[in-house]
Amino acid sequence: MTATTKSAPVAPVPDQLGRHSLAVLLVLCGTVFLEGLDVSMMGVALPSIRADLGLSTSSLQWVVSAYVLGYGGFVLLGGRAADLLGRRRMFLFWLSVFVVFSGLGGLAPEGWVLILARFATGVSAGFLTPASLSIITTNVPEGAARDKALLVYGGAAAGGFSLGMVAGGLLTSIDWRWVFFAPVVVAASLLVLAIRHVPHDSARPSDRGGVDVAGALSLTGAMLLLVMGVVRAPDLAWSLTAASLGGSVVLLGLFVVIERHSASPLVRLGILRSGQLLRANVGAMLFVGSFVGFQFVAVLYLQELRGWSALETGLALLVAGIDAVIAPTLTPWFVQRFGTGRVILGGMLVGVAAYAAFLPLDADWAYVAMLPALILIGVAFAFVYGPLTIAATDGIDESEQGLASGLLNASVQFGAALILAVVTAVNVTATGADPTQRELLVGYRTALLVPLAAVSLAALITATGLRRRSTVATAGQCDLATCAA
Repeated sequence: MTATTKSAPVAPVPDQLGRHSLAVLLVLCGTVFLEGLDVSMMGVALPSIRADLGLSTSSLQWVVSAYVLGYGGFVLLGGRAADLLGRRRMFLFWLSVFVVFSGLGGLAPEGWVLILARFATGVSAGFLTPASLSIITTNVPEGAARDKALLVYGGAAAGGFSLGMVAGGLLTSIDWRWVFFAPVVVAASLLVLAIRHVPHDSARPSDRGGVDVAGALSLTGAMLLLVMGVVRAPDLAWSLTAASLGGSVVLLGLFVVIERHSASPLVRLGILRSGQLLRANVGAMLFVGSFVGFQFVAVLYLQELRGWSALETGLALLVAGIDAVIAPTLTPWFVQRFGTGRVILGGMLVGVAAYAAFLPLDADWAYVAMLPALILIGVAFAFVYGPLTIAATDGIDESEQGLASGLLNASVQFGAALILAVVTAVNVTATGADPTQRELLVGYRTALLVPLAAVSLAALITATGLRRRSTVATAGQCDLATCAA
């Protein structure tokens, strides 16, 4: 009898999530849904906040920008802290901070208190989000199961953005302060569930080298000066605007110097050599920023020019929430069938069509005329947001998953702050101090060109990446043929 030797079986990479992984995913999706909801609800509540606290248009945008600047300025530090100090620890602590400062925002008696609370809430979200995303990418093996998890996660975020407009309308119709109090209740519930379900880190985190606070502060300062320079440009002398923008460039340069010489840099600059990661981050910056800018204009148009209530505005924008249905159902099939890059490009082209379709807005525009644009916005989000998450984290070493997710979220928040600032500046410049109804319309239409241009540029960058990969693949085939000959 001949003896045969059996090799040890190789465990297959699962393509389905287990029961415990699903429970963890639901908790993490709940937090990213809440973050999207929080930002989106604020957009619908802005006119009511302005009326109650007496804020100008330029000051009003800081209710949104303070959050995204805090988020974007500290999300890279948050990603690094998750890698070094522990993902579960960071997740639970900063979810608690989110609860506290969201409640403070609801109690704010003046505009500056509200803006300060929004900044602190954004900082907490900046630590929370990369921790939650890296919990997924370090606990679910790379492959089909992780792709599904990330698409569901991205769909939850997109659904929060869209459905938040409705929730914001409902809550604002009661009192705009409930836009702050409601997230407190949801976040506290998620915290209880997270303590039970979120797993401890598989590897013991290391405190060696600490965290790069100087890098985080220089980056946040650069973003703050850039946004302030853009927003205040219509009101300030050109010399002050130039000084603000110049200071932003100096701080950004300082950030790069700090990262090059730091023993534990906030961003390992070598990670930026990945073309796929760079395209995903720039695409996310432009795509999400375009939506935030669009929402700002659309809400002002519907409530302040058309006289719609916050509830009517939220219900009108409800159709954009179609992404919450498409993202977890159709998007995974499209990604598997056509690939991540092609799905992202298709979604961005849908976004171009959506913003172009909203440009003809008029003083007596029927809702049915707005409907195609709002539906297309939901479809675009469904096909772009989740696949961008895959593109930005795929192939990244486990030890830098927090950094990769932090980069993605920093790009999203920086894009939101910058493009909203540009939209606000364009709108203020086009309308003037005491605009007529016709001048308001001109201002809205002009401002809407900004998100249209941003998403068009994002589509071009994505298409360039697809063409480059296609060229490389073709060249590889030719080389193989030559070698075979």
